[in-house]
Amino acid sequence: MTYINSIITGTGSYIPTEVVKNPDFARNKFYDLNNIAFDISHDEISEKFQAITGISERRYVTDDLHASDIAAIAAKNAIKDAGIDQEDLDQIIVAHDFGDVVKDTNQTDMVPSLASRVKHILGIKNPKCVAYDIIFGCPGWIQGIIHADSFFKNGIAKKCLVIGTETLSRVVDIHDRDTMIYSDGAGATVIEAFDEDEKRGVLSFSSESYTKNEAYYLYLGKSNISGSDPKIKYIKMHGRKIYEFSLKYVPGVIKDCLTKANLNITDVKKILIHQANEKMDQEIVNRLFRLYNIREAPKDVMPMSIQKLGNNSVGTVPTLLDLVRREEFMGHVLSKDDIIVFASVGAGMNINAIAYKCK
Repeated sequence: MTYINSIITGTGSYIPTEVVKNPDFARNKFYDLNNIAFDISHDEISEKFQAITGISERRYVTDDLHASDIAAIAAKNAIKDAGIDQEDLDQIIVAHDFGDVVKDTNQTDMVPSLASRVKHILGIKNPKCVAYDIIFGCPGWIQGIIHADSFFKNGIAKKCLVIGTETLSRVVDIHDRDTMIYSDGAGATVIEAFDEDEKRGVLSFSSESYTKNEAYYLYLGKSNISGSDPKIKYIKMHGRKIYEFSLKYVPGVIKDCLTKANLNITDVKKILIHQANEKMDQEIVNRLFRLYNIREAPKDVMPMSIQKLGNNSVGTVPTLLDLVRREEFMGHVLSKDDIIVFASVGAGMNINAIAYKCK
C-alpha cells in the first residue's frame, strides 16, 4: 500500500535579540481589572509570576522589525534547511494574531496579508505559490500544518511553507501583570508530500473550537489604568478560566488524536506543546497520561522553552521543534521513527493536536 506522507523537511526560527528579564518590569505600575493598584512589591509579584509560569525572561524584537520580517527570516532558515528551491513552493501559510504592529503603536496591520509580505520579502516570483494567513489563536501554526496535510492528500499541493510569527510586545498593556507573559518570535517549517510504502510524517490530527461561553477568554480591551483611552485596546485574558479550560479539554483532544493513529501514550517520545504557562502545560500532560492510567508523565517527555523565551503565541511550537531538531536544546533529541505530538490551545477558544512520526 502506498501512502501520501506529509513530512517536515526543514525548520527555522528567529529568536529576537532583546532580552527582557522579570526585574525589568519593576518600573511598571500594575493594576487589576478594576483599576486598583496592587499593594505588593514588584519582587513579590515577580516571584509569584515565575513560580506559576516558569518565565524568568523573554525576547522582544528590535524597533525596526515586524512580525512579517521575522517570519521571513525564519522562513529563509527553513528553506535552506530543507534544501529546496523556494520557487517550487505551492503554499505559504502564515499564522499570527495581530499582523504587523509598528513600534509605539498597537494598531494591527493585516493588509496585505503577512503571507503576501513574506513572499515579497523572499522574492518568490511564482504566481502559483498561493500565500494566505491563518487567524486561529496560539494553535495557528499547528492548524497550518493540518491545512498542508489536507492539501497534500487531496492532490492540491506538494510543498508548503508554514510559519508562526508574532510581536506580542507591541500589543501589551504595561499596567497589566499579564504583560510579563508575552514575547516575540517566529518559527517556520517546510513540509512536503511523498508517496511511500510506510506511513510516517503526519499520522493524525484533531481540532476543536469552543465558542458558546469561551470565545472571549482572550480578547482586546482597554488598559487597566484609570483614565486610559477606551478606544485604544490591548491583549487581555481571563487567566483562571483559560487555565481551567485547558486542563479540562486539551488532554482529551490529544488522546483523540493518538486514538485516530492507533497509538498509545507509551508510544510517544516527545510532546511539543504550546508554551503558554509551565505549570499549566505540566498539568495538561500529567492529566493526559492519567487518561491512560499512568500517574504522571515522564520528566523528559516535554521540552520547555518558556523559561527563557516566554509565550510568543503561534511561534512557540515551531521554534521549539527547530531547537530540538538541531539538538541544541537541553539534551532533547529526535531520532528516526520517533513518535511526537504537537499540541496547542488558545484564543477562540481553539485546541488542536498532531501525531507525527519522524523521518
